[in-house]
Amino acid sequence: MTILPHRGLHRFTAAALALVFALSPLSAVAQQAAASYTFRVNSDLVLVNIVARDKSGNLVRDLKRDDFTVQEDGKAQQIQSFDLLTPDAAPPADALVQTATTTKTQAGPRIVAPGNAPNELIRDKRLIVLFFDLSAMEPEEVDRAVKSARDYVDKQMSSADLVGVVTLGDSMQVAQEFTDNRDALRTVIARIGGTEGEGFQAEDTTSETGAQYTPDDSEYNIFNSDRRLQAITALSQSLSRFQQKKSILYFSGGMERTGTENQSQLRTAINTAVRSNVSLYAVDSRGLQALPPGGDSSRASLRGVSAYSGAAVQSDLDSNFSSQETLVTLASDTGGKAFLDSNDFSPAFKRIQADTSSYYLLGYRSTNKNMDGRYRRITIKINRKDLKLEYRPGYYGPRDFAHSSKEDRETELEEEMMAELPRTDLPVYLETAFFRMQNDRYYVPVSIVVPGSAIPVRGNATDKTTAVLDILGLVREAGTKFPVGNVRDTVKIGVDAGSGTARKNVQYSTGFNLPPGKYSLKFVIRDNQDGRIGTFETTLTVPDLKKSPLKMSSIILSSQAGPAGKEKKSPLVRNGAEILPNLAHVFSNGQKMTVFFEVYEPAKMKSPDGKNGNAVRVLTALQFFSGRVKVFETPVVEAGVITTPERKAASFQLDVPLQDLKPGWYTCQLSVIDDASGAFAFPRFAVRVDERRN
Repeated sequence: MTILPHRGLHRFTAAALALVFALSPLSAVAQQAAASYTFRVNSDLVLVNIVARDKSGNLVRDLKRDDFTVQEDGKAQQIQSFDLLTPDAAPPADALVQTATTTKTQAGPRIVAPGNAPNELIRDKRLIVLFFDLSAMEPEEVDRAVKSARDYVDKQMSSADLVGVVTLGDSMQVAQEFTDNRDALRTVIARIGGTEGEGFQAEDTTSETGAQYTPDDSEYNIFNSDRRLQAITALSQSLSRFQQKKSILYFSGGMERTGTENQSQLRTAINTAVRSNVSLYAVDSRGLQALPPGGDSSRASLRGVSAYSGAAVQSDLDSNFSSQETLVTLASDTGGKAFLDSNDFSPAFKRIQADTSSYYLLGYRSTNKNMDGRYRRITIKINRKDLKLEYRPGYYGPRDFAHSSKEDRETELEEEMMAELPRTDLPVYLETAFFRMQNDRYYVPVSIVVPGSAIPVRGNATDKTTAVLDILGLVREAGTKFPVGNVRDTVKIGVDAGSGTARKNVQYSTGFNLPPGKYSLKFVIRDNQDGRIGTFETTLTVPDLKKSPLKMSSIILSSQAGPAGKEKKSPLVRNGAEILPNLAHVFSNGQKMTVFFEVYEPAKMKSPDGKNGNAVRVLTALQFFSGRVKVFETPVVEAGVITTPERKAASFQLDVPLQDLKPGWYTCQLSVIDDASGAFAFPRFAVRVDERRN
């Protein structure tokens, strides 16, 4: 099998990107973490929670430091700290009570003990964060989560519980710092549910003017789960200052992973939580769902036989399982538990209290000085054979870039490509598509964006620096893991320190020729100035269009074009220029939005004598909807002939002016009709239009 990877050209995105969400708090956390998220084993304490039980399952509270021995990868470690924490036995901490506050952070979520209390005052306290993911819940799901939180405060909350409240809507907010004041918690929870005042906005806060403008990071996290995983990562990192176990009760309406999201971010969120001694308890706020074969009243009636063959029910079950799978992974891999398919959320609170009622907190500094990022196994033994210990089995060590040779850096890229736990120190965003070249061959363009703000610019306003990005990409068959395509490139970028270039983005294009099938795609990007690495993993499905009634390519949205790369036969190269995909689907109303796609082998029209002629008739138009109201529609475009004979395709390029559209979110529906065969498709996608900036 011969694969022809295309060495793409690096390009600066010429147009400044638009503000999508008021995401400056979360974006700032991501940028800060990218600059400082390095765990140095020779100075960081490795913390392990240990629960000791006797043969009857009862907790054992009389153990001493000398009763334990610790090994890391089979090597003995010296115990640096040892404590028995018994939150249920602690008296009320009246000194820690504080009034309710609502804090919209500018540097990420700040979870601190009330009044910046030292660890001694909260030593035997149970630290619980109620995390309401408003971006992933319907109003009735929010009400259900709020009711359970209110019942916990009224009926289950103990004197040992210090509770904080965090929300994630258009931005992350610390609604309440840690407190044991029930009245303060009731007030904040009521605001989330909208039962007091105006409540927290979970829909649209684009009218806010106090947030810092961040054009690079926020726009690419809109249509996937990365933004929510980044929030969990940032929240876990902010809780790392407290040594004892922390519990995050995460209310969410599921976390669907369609295969286009960055799988690296999931593992980063889990590892950050483990290193910060945080356990996640995920609650599916949808509760127990009924999945009738014909669907419920929220969607149109089914057509065909799927409602009677079981296919509709199976599809609903698969979709429901997919949305719960990530919640289960987050919970189980951090030592928590997921609570699914139940309308009673009280067991989640009880489980948190039970898991933190009494445990030993053991700390040691690893003797392993290697900064290789490998997994390190922890083994803890006790000198009493009648006891059973519960603890996490290990953690991932850090990595270092300093003073590495050229060979070491190349090896680092290759090892990162094969690493089980990828790194996301450098933000990377990626989009793929597919275009048929032959009956059994497809061109898969890959577009990668690295935010300009993530690439350091050193020097004064008159200096020019050269940023260097190393790029390594690999495509493998999903089943056999056999490599079928690769890219290795080094990109040099001239950056003016004072020209504002750093506010733009670097967009890199490449592509692969692949047969239909399922593949895994992984790219590793490294900034050679400070060694930060970003990894993007996703699954890729190249469909076989032979049996499709309407053989249609992916839809590419773009706002600009660049010079054609080396791959002149790419479908995105038109009239000597290459269409550059807009990964964020964000445009300003001073731009034109280009919509490009192809229809393959459209049916031939009948001639007057009843025979098939050479003419075709493919019709297309684009509609913009705001809510349920159609606000704009392009004229119908008709293709009467095969415009791209080498691919037997009718190619369409719609240039849509946006100046008459108000800023906001739109649902776009592309209508494509093959009039001769009667085949049609109506794909939809979301688009954001923002105010034109000078």
